[in-house]
Amino acid sequence: MTDGSSTRATPPPEEIVLYEKDLDTKIATITFNRPDHLNAPTSAARLRYADLLRGATVDDDVKVVVIRGVGDNLGSGADLPDFMAGSEADRLAELRVDDPGVTYPPQGSFRHGATMGQWYANAAAGNRALQELKKISIVEAKGYCYGWHFYQCADADLVISSDDALFGHPSFRYYGWGPRMWTWVLTMGLRPFQEMVFTGRPFTAEEMLACNFLNKVVARDQLEAEVAKYALACARNRPVDSVFQQKMFFEVVKQFQGEYMGSLLSAMFESLGSTVRPDEGDFMLGDAIDAGLADSVNDNDAKFPPEFRLSKTRREEEE
Repeated sequence: MTDGSSTRATPPPEEIVLYEKDLDTKIATITFNRPDHLNAPTSAARLRYADLLRGATVDDDVKVVVIRGVGDNLGSGADLPDFMAGSEADRLAELRVDDPGVTYPPQGSFRHGATMGQWYANAAAGNRALQELKKISIVEAKGYCYGWHFYQCADADLVISSDDALFGHPSFRYYGWGPRMWTWVLTMGLRPFQEMVFTGRPFTAEEMLACNFLNKVVARDQLEAEVAKYALACARNRPVDSVFQQKMFFEVVKQFQGEYMGSLLSAMFESLGSTVRPDEGDFMLGDAIDAGLADSVNDNDAKFPPEFRLSKTRREEEE
């Protein structure tokens, strides 16, 4: 997660999530464009992302959607401080409720957090929007692939990764849960994912390839060309109607596996997070937000062996 601090105003969602499509190849590209914040989307940017994917499903000029990030990383998660600082009006806007007569559930109620937790299980919220995309999705993974960006890797049809990528969720360190846990279990396998949750450590591209989470790993300087090659092959393979039919089949398989039920269950457990009693010295979300999330995560990172740390810089340090 990013700490959300910056001297410049937060850019509009259209600048954070870019979109373009090639009419000749029918390949569309979604680019996360906030490298100074490790490509963290704001709440509004996540909604734009969901809308773009819904539009791509309908668009007859799109067969493949490539998802990538500007700079050295795919991204390190959503802008959590941006969300935590939001007003009641911001919450309602996130929920796409524009009725001024609606009152958001008060602080201290179960519904205060659970309302958003359940919303995150909805594809329109932008956390699992790729699950309902009826076109082929390919994620170009590199550098940090944490949190919300890790969700996109889990939900994509294909993931091509650079050899320096790291996958995981800081939430396992400061909260204990992540909205896409059910899907991670199914894609990574139970034992590897349990290790990720219980230790909080990120997994390397090599480890994720070994547990069948990734389709291919290449050197960083080969990544864009490799993704382009896969995208072109997918775009040339079958008509758009065939792709739509194929995606319907795979969606049935995922729902048979309980993909949506898993999202709802994860949302329920996240909604109960405020009931967790810390043991002495535990790293808790509320304390981290008060102290500055990024700095708190980094300080906590130093308590772990170097190869278990989330920060690329700290992973290079010796004990």
